[in-house]
Amino acid sequence: MIAETAPGISRRAIMRGLATAAVPVLAAHARPAAAEAIASPVQPQDAGFMRAAIALAAQADFPFGAVIVRDGKIVARGLNLGRHLQDPTAHGEMVAIRRFLAEQGPAALRGTTLYTSGEPCVMCMGAIAWCGIARVVYGASLAQLGAAIDQIMIPTTEVAAKTEFAKIAITGGVLADEAMALFHR
Repeated sequence: MIAETAPGISRRAIMRGLATAAVPVLAAHARPAAAEAIASPVQPQDAGFMRAAIALAAQADFPFGAVIVRDGKIVARGLNLGRHLQDPTAHGEMVAIRRFLAEQGPAALRGTTLYTSGEPCVMCMGAIAWCGIARVVYGASLAQLGAAIDQIMIPTTEVAAKTEFAKIAITGGVLADEAMALFHR
């Protein structure tokens, strides 16, 4: 117990300071271990769903398209509409997620797979994590995209590894050459 305090410092201020100092220590011990990105091998159905995403990308403002799959069926589609909507957040992944949410709600999105023609940017990967999408399959990598366009170079695996509340399986490079061909037309 603190019997005396320095002039001008209340017991309450001392207790608040001690409590504030303890919070980071307690929080560090309370956190779950950071999730890791799970490298997921290519599956037989991946090429077919990636072709659907690439077909959407061919129609997009920028060549990015995405499909969301549940139980072997496409349940939402999105293509980059950034110019058309004058919305820099209208990436193919975001458009597909928004369409899915509008039709089916957030609970149904958990556990789905998202196929996208290009590796998701940080914004899209954050949305994927928050929505509980279980697997991401992409075509062109950030390195490939960065050689063709301006790109924020933070890989999906890094975002997934720092997402403590979710495990996200990631498969990259599926039909990457076909996806990149859209940038050279």
